[in-house]
Amino acid sequence: MSNDRPAARGDLVPSAVLGLLGTRGPTSRADIARTLDISPATVTQVTKLLISRGLVTELDHAPSQGGRPARLLGLVERQVGAIGAKVTANHVAIVDVGLDGTVRSSTSHPFNPDAPDALDALGHILGSAVDDHAGTLLGVGVGIPGSVDSQASGVVDAPTLGWTDAQVGPVLRRALGVPVLVENDVNTLAVADRLYGEGRDHSTYLVVTIGRGIGCGIVVDGALYRGAAGGAGEIGHVPLTLDGPLCGCGSRGCLEAHIGEDALVRTALERGVIGPRGTVAGLRQAAEAGDPAAREIYREAGERLGSALAGVVHTIDPEIVIILGEGIDAWQHWEPGFEASFRGHLVPSRRGLPFVIEAWDEFNWALGAASLVLASPFDSTGATGDQGELVRARLHTSVEATS
Repeated sequence: MSNDRPAARGDLVPSAVLGLLGTRGPTSRADIARTLDISPATVTQVTKLLISRGLVTELDHAPSQGGRPARLLGLVERQVGAIGAKVTANHVAIVDVGLDGTVRSSTSHPFNPDAPDALDALGHILGSAVDDHAGTLLGVGVGIPGSVDSQASGVVDAPTLGWTDAQVGPVLRRALGVPVLVENDVNTLAVADRLYGEGRDHSTYLVVTIGRGIGCGIVVDGALYRGAAGGAGEIGHVPLTLDGPLCGCGSRGCLEAHIGEDALVRTALERGVIGPRGTVAGLRQAAEAGDPAAREIYREAGERLGSALAGVVHTIDPEIVIILGEGIDAWQHWEPGFEASFRGHLVPSRRGLPFVIEAWDEFNWALGAASLVLASPFDSTGATGDQGELVRARLHTSVEATS
């Protein structure tokens, strides 16, 4: 999650240790050093300080395969957490999450991003969640289906919401009085995977979402890659055909225009699989019932996704590809086309690259947003800016207050 270079940034290594013990539970000093990629001497020095301040305590010994058993370290107090919100074109999904990723509560609220007072309304919705939070709140994370200039600033361009230069971060910070981090929604999933998913065991990976759109979060050497203006990973707008269907971005022939949810519904309607009022759920039901035309639509979609992802793999060279999103419910029908196309378009040396399918729930988006806050202690690149510093200060204060 980090390396020795951030040690000069005063609070980062102690905060990273506190964050690690919170997100993963009791951990040995050796595993802390390995996970954070810092020297054992640094771990010994930092944990000695944290123990003396009453922030960390020594627990039982870890099981040993031989030799001297390691002592586990744990937080003195873990009643801290974060709130995550996923903003969509018609609702806001909110979760209240503990340090270990446990979702304590989840709610969904109607939301109209086109309203003149949309940001004030969002602040009111989140304000209720802040007031209801029990214990110490580290901050609020917000996932947006669009481009975000930086997590700390939170200025948003989101065409699907009708937002241009929307001051999401500044407005919410004034309304809530707590640290607020804002990020592209798919990027938040990549951050969550770094804390709680497959990303814990890999330093460079792709998180690909299929569903309403096609997105990609990129993690390189343990850090989220955002690009020059926060727009990295927009693989849904990789052009596949010159004169293909019109995409929501205004171009034609994008990957998303061929295999996004609206595209699948359009194709199913054209081929008579569903009626005029049919939905993607109807398409999936037809495929599950054995309809060959429905299954062919998914097979073609998987084939296109596989070829596009092969190009991304050649560019990024990840250790693993993680696939998730609303469309996962029908993955058994995507996979026949995907697997052959993905492997077939990779150079021979990369054809063994693993991909995994992660379970999906609507509130995964909001958990991803909360992970922006919970990952702040590991921020070796400074991506969270002053808001991350405030989160780390709250983490120290909340644990220290119980000593």
